[in-house]
Amino acid sequence: MHDVLDAGTGADKLTGITRALLSIRGVSIRFGGIVALDRVSFDVPESAILGLIGPNGAGKTTLFNCITRLYTPDEGQILLDGHDLLSEAPHAIVRRGVSRTFQNVELCRRMSVLDNVLVGLHHQVTDHPLGWLGAAVALPAVRRDERLARTRALAALQDVGLVDIADRPVAGLSFGTLKAIELARALVSRPKLLLLDEPAGGLNHDEVRDLGTLLKRLHKAYDLTLLVVEHHMNLVMSISDRVAVLDFGRKIAEGTPRQIQEDPRVIEAYLGTEAHGAA
Repeated sequence: MHDVLDAGTGADKLTGITRALLSIRGVSIRFGGIVALDRVSFDVPESAILGLIGPNGAGKTTLFNCITRLYTPDEGQILLDGHDLLSEAPHAIVRRGVSRTFQNVELCRRMSVLDNVLVGLHHQVTDHPLGWLGAAVALPAVRRDERLARTRALAALQDVGLVDIADRPVAGLSFGTLKAIELARALVSRPKLLLLDEPAGGLNHDEVRDLGTLLKRLHKAYDLTLLVVEHHMNLVMSISDRVAVLDFGRKIAEGTPRQIQEDPRVIEAYLGTEAHGAA
């Protein structure tokens, strides 16, 4: 893993960054007798990339589901720009500037690539002063907004390199392409915070390398703050400014990629003997 250490961005990009866009404060959640998250706390600085790693069942996706209000924690706070996200309904989270992808690709196979990306702007219809009725009768203001939405969706597809297949049905496309479509759908709402849940899952070596290049480019172009759950260590260590580690629902470490790779607790809990030998 020496190549990972050399590739890591470390903390250099964080110099001078002190403001947290996302703050996780003592978040706990239980499912029956199982403690999924146990007083987890960390900050994600604005414009940074924070990797969130840990063994299967460590609570990473559960934390994502708390941030996006699919779950309600038993205790703790989740603050975005100082605003309490736990006071919001799930459908309102995207309006606050939070978007996400999922471990399992969630796309409608019968719809076109473009239409799947447009789903990422569904909140604009529900928030429109003319509502669904205006959309149903195709009033001029609604048609104008639809054109703007289409322009933004095409721009997102251009950014992930898929604009040439915008009108193709999703069915039959490669898994890597489906992942890119889901990423475009998350980008189209122009989020402040993008949560990526195992974006490299199911990708081959070349696709993972290309994904890392793409994420760093999008991070800069969109001025995104990224929170990335990932098992692919080469990817997470090469793109992250900082890394936090969960194990059995608790945060056991946080630091630069190099610090995490050399942390005995992380080696024991997650990275294993291979990382220990390479550290």
